Amino acid sequence: MNTNRRVFVSGLAAAVTLASTSIVRAQGKGLIAIITPSHDNPFFKAEAVGAEARAQELGYETIVLVHDDDPNKQSELFDTAIARGADAIVLDNAGADATVAVVKRALDAGIPSFLIDREIKESGIAISQIVSNNYQGAQLGAEEFVTIMGEEGNYVELLGREADTNAGIRSSGYHDIIDQYPDLVMVAQQSANWSQTEAFEKMESILQANPDIKGVICGNDTMAMGAWAALEAAGRNEVIVVGFDGSNDVRDSILAGGIKATVLQPAYRQAQIAVEQADQYIQTGSTGLQEKQLMDCVLINSDNAADLETFALSS
Repeated sequence: MNTNRRVFVSGLAAAVTLASTSIVRAQGKGLIAIITPSHDNPFFKAEAVGAEARAQELGYETIVLVHDDDPNKQSELFDTAIARGADAIVLDNAGADATVAVVKRALDAGIPSFLIDREIKESGIAISQIVSNNYQGAQLGAEEFVTIMGEEGNYVELLGREADTNAGIRSSGYHDIIDQYPDLVMVAQQSANWSQTEAFEKMESILQANPDIKGVICGNDTMAMGAWAALEAAGRNEVIVVGFDGSNDVRDSILAGGIKATVLQPAYRQAQIAVEQADQYIQTGSTGLQEKQLMDCVLINSDNAADLETFALSS
């Protein structure tokens, strides 16, 4: 157990926390809390599965929690992790601003946080922030999009949640490439909040207002699937769709000749690395690495989609 933990524990809270921790320690090395957005999105489910599997391999008990991108619920889950005497928290957060306070609260309670996928807007309070190189990945996706579009035509962009820094970074990466081609014209740009349902509905409306679109570039694969479903329903299978994440659903669509490409960010491995760094920190007090760490993304298209499985390439 982290020695700093003793600073904040007192009275009845001490008895409860220590009793909880002793049960965990009797079974393994300690407890790691894993907190992500909804597992309805396969990306976040892969994070949770990867983190849980690695933690258990290393001898830890785990508690897997879901905040549904609700900062208030996330705050409650941090309270749960603290009350349970967690030795570390692995987190894909519910907002770059809203998460700062809860990570500080955990740190004050002697519990280190290891962030994956999404950064927060303050350094020095999380031990690690391990994220995909969203800008690099977005540029890969944009380059492929430009090529398939033949460097011309009207297109649509579907954005992620405004509170998520990844949404803005990916959009910037897309436009730093696409905007170099004056014959590529963006006729609509709307947020679908990472949601397949919202993307379907937004795509239906956009298509009615802009029937001459040639392509759609999306901030994640879930929105790409929603957009593709709307296009299929409208008989517009010729429209080019590119996503971002590297999900099995989009892999299957690529192999079936539907969606044209996506960008793989290694969710499963990223979560495992966070757990490994948590273990290192628990054992030694340091990860030996910088707080902010970037993992490069990989373009997925018909050439390599068959090698993709659960956000990882097999070769």
